[in-house]
Amino acid sequence: MLADPATAPITDAERVLFAFVEQMNRASFEVTREHIEAVVQAGWSEEAVYDAITVCALFNFYNRWCDATGVHAMAHEHHAAGGARMARNGYLPPQSNGGTPPTHGGSRSG
Repeated sequence: MLADPATAPITDAERVLFAFVEQMNRASFEVTREHIEAVVQAGWSEEAVYDAITVCALFNFYNRWCDATGVHAMAHEHHAAGGARMARNGYLPPQSNGGTPPTHGGSRSG
């Protein structure tokens, strides 16, 4: 995907979504309703489009924040380990409490 998105082994719907994200990165001020409708027509929900916009915007923020504050990027091997973990487990947090995912509700003490 990184080497050549045009020939990457991804679906047509993913190709349309990634082209949209690329448009956001190049010239977000030129994104129109027609761009979003093309992504929806490719099979993505409006919620998925919203999520893609949000993730793209957050990473742009993170990159600019890191650049401006001097925070250094992780080493390649740490990115690779994170990628392998996400390929294996997705975005779910590690299992805890005897195999039950942690909960995020309730009160906090301390």
